[in-house]
Amino acid sequence: MTDTEPETIRYTADVVALTPGGDVLLIERDWPPHEGAWALPGGHVDVGETSRAAAARELDEETGVWVAAEDLRQIGVWDSPERDPRGRYVTVAYAAAVPEDTRITAGTDARTARWWPLAHLPEHLAFDHADILRAVTTS
Repeated sequence: MTDTEPETIRYTADVVALTPGGDVLLIERDWPPHEGAWALPGGHVDVGETSRAAAARELDEETGVWVAAEDLRQIGVWDSPERDPRGRYVTVAYAAAVPEDTRITAGTDARTARWWPLAHLPEHLAFDHADILRAVTTS
């Protein structure tokens, strides 16, 4: 590929689901890259779908937590060329406020799902998800 050729970009959406007590919902990835690492729920935006709708769908599919798309608040866009070893991925991240007693069930693409206190996150998060979490906690 030359500098003048258009780059292939994959479009994804991620969700930071937070409880009032300061816990964040993470999934343990069940596939490469970063297999076994903790990550925010998220995934590809399907054809004809908005990133907000994809974020709500992925949250439900991966954790069993349903939040209406219109209740998601956009945090920002992460587009570093090195953020994913598979190639160029651009993600739109959203925040979701969920009740303290929200039940979770690991679903598609997730080995497990778990609430983590923001003050005691896993040492390593997949991709640039630590950066996304910092953007939420400092805003």
